[in-house]
Amino acid sequence: MAENVSAGKRIQHWLRSEGARIWIAMIVLIIFCRIVAPGTLTSTALLAMLPVTAILAVSAVGQSLTIQQGGIDFAVPGAMTLAAIVVTGVPNGDESKLPLGIAIALVSVLIAGLLSGLAITWLNITPIIATLAVNALLIGAVLTYASASPKMATQALSSFTVNRTLGVPNTVWIALVFLVIAIVVQSRTVVGRRFVAVGASPAASRAMGLQVTRYLVGTYMIAALCYGVAGIMLAGYLVAPGPSLGTPYLLASITAVVIGGTSFGGGRARLAGTAVAALFLSMLNSLLSSLGAPTSTQLLVQSAAFAIAIGSGPGLAKLREVMRQRSMARAASQPAPAS
Repeated sequence: MAENVSAGKRIQHWLRSEGARIWIAMIVLIIFCRIVAPGTLTSTALLAMLPVTAILAVSAVGQSLTIQQGGIDFAVPGAMTLAAIVVTGVPNGDESKLPLGIAIALVSVLIAGLLSGLAITWLNITPIIATLAVNALLIGAVLTYASASPKMATQALSSFTVNRTLGVPNTVWIALVFLVIAIVVQSRTVVGRRFVAVGASPAASRAMGLQVTRYLVGTYMIAALCYGVAGIMLAGYLVAPGPSLGTPYLLASITAVVIGGTSFGGGRARLAGTAVAALFLSMLNSLLSSLGAPTSTQLLVQSAAFAIAIGSGPGLAKLREVMRQRSMARAASQPAPAS
């Protein structure tokens, strides 16, 4: 009897937690799709949706790392687009140059992540402003590089992104690799536990002797790497990427992280919830498309989901308190003006 009561309390506690919301929302959406648009749940429709979901999930994993550190990354569109343009432009149809194109694309976004991290830590610029500036720099580079003539993805890259292994799209396997690595590193390694500690309390981490600056810079570099991989997969999926292909993924990646249960206050990220949230958003967009809703409506629904997720529970209050505390800590760390 006591075991049943204890199990009931655990279930009630889980249902009240922020991480449970996305699983409940996913179940409700599946039921709603089954009633209103059952065609969106067929195997054909799901297999067509999964590559896009995987691309969003990879970018959302990167975004979750920055939010976990109490920041945010607005350079998602620029990094994804730059990687897509470079991976198609460098080979320019030559299959033998595809590895070089992938390497240059990933190095380019890593440099962008380094710039974001240094601007935040060394120049003491807020993450929003720093990453917006880096995003503008990346978009400028994209427009300069892509102005000559648009390029198409090589056949190898295009085939890889649409083909399946063991009946599952290859992009899904890549997303699972990123997700599993991120979860294992954070929960099973010393570096991961220190990373979580830095996100929960930078001041306490400094007092413990942790290299907070190194962890923050590394966060934005790893996040940029995620965006770069997502951009490369998207280039293969679209075949002919345009200069704005990454734009929809800014709001979508942040929304997936927030409704997946990761708090803006920092600490441990709910990476599994983020992946489920990516599937939730893709399925929601699929439902809206089947009902004839325009793209503008899909963006409005995403914005509403984001507003509901951040506005419910303690999320918004905690965000405000964390921002206030970090502003006070930043001001206290500044040298006093000479008298």
